[in-house]
Amino acid sequence: MPPGTAAEPLQYAVPGVGGVGPAAAVAALEQVLLDGFDPEPAPARSAVPVPAGELLMMPAAAGPYAGVKIAGVAPANPGRGLPRITGSYLLLDGPTLQPLALLDGAALTTLRTPAVTAVALRRLAAPDAAHLVLFGSGPQAYGHLDALLAVRPLTRLTVVARDAGRAGALAAYGRELGLAAGVGGPEAVAEADLVVCCTTARTPLFDGALVPAHAAVAAVGSHEPDAREVDEVLVGRAELYVEARTVAAREAGDLIMAGVAGRQVWNLAELVRGDALVPDGRPRFFKSVGMAWEDLAVAAEVYRNTGAG
Repeated sequence: MPPGTAAEPLQYAVPGVGGVGPAAAVAALEQVLLDGFDPEPAPARSAVPVPAGELLMMPAAAGPYAGVKIAGVAPANPGRGLPRITGSYLLLDGPTLQPLALLDGAALTTLRTPAVTAVALRRLAAPDAAHLVLFGSGPQAYGHLDALLAVRPLTRLTVVARDAGRAGALAAYGRELGLAAGVGGPEAVAEADLVVCCTTARTPLFDGALVPAHAAVAAVGSHEPDAREVDEVLVGRAELYVEARTVAAREAGDLIMAGVAGRQVWNLAELVRGDALVPDGRPRFFKSVGMAWEDLAVAAEVYRNTGAG
């Protein structure tokens, strides 16, 4: 169905429809930025506290599409055997705002967030980066492992998580993918080439002084100004990258709490287009909080791959 045609919106989960996996999601995000999209003036997320946690609304428009994600963040859900992130994504035809597709918002987030990290780390990682230290054991941890394997030739995985059973299960999954994988502690960052933090932690997960100078680090677990996964030591040592400086100044607690006023912070568009500095002699740190244009880019790719777009 071409844009502009009114019809009942398609309904499906993500990924697995139309063959969209991590590599395709990465390519879709990169293409949006290479086509000239500027993330800095993108609409801000609306967040509303509710008894169960938080409701988020994330609208965006770019090219032939528009869309909005309504997501719930329910911290108590995992204890009930339910996903922490819930919600739906409504994809619209850009010129007419007619509904085109309704996507599973949690599944879209599980695909989109790791793809954003992969876009950054494929450029920030050392050429021979092989050892990933992964903090977390939930859906985002699995998604990040899959996404990074789509862009980097990893050979080793160390999982660091509070729940030993879930950490072991993720390590076993890594072994199924051909990695030398095991469970470790926070000190494992001293031997890391890549460090990815996708947890609900509100305080630093490891000593930033231990991170090797050649390593690249990403933190994706929080969009709150008073929560962080890395400490001021790492932030002080590292070259800094974000999706957009405007949103990071509001939501990136890892940077806000470390006090980065006056420092150079590169955005993702500058990194993808080759305009950002990527030094060899210090860690590179990418902080992601999630932005609506990213959901739109991946949702549009899913829609196109159904053959309907």
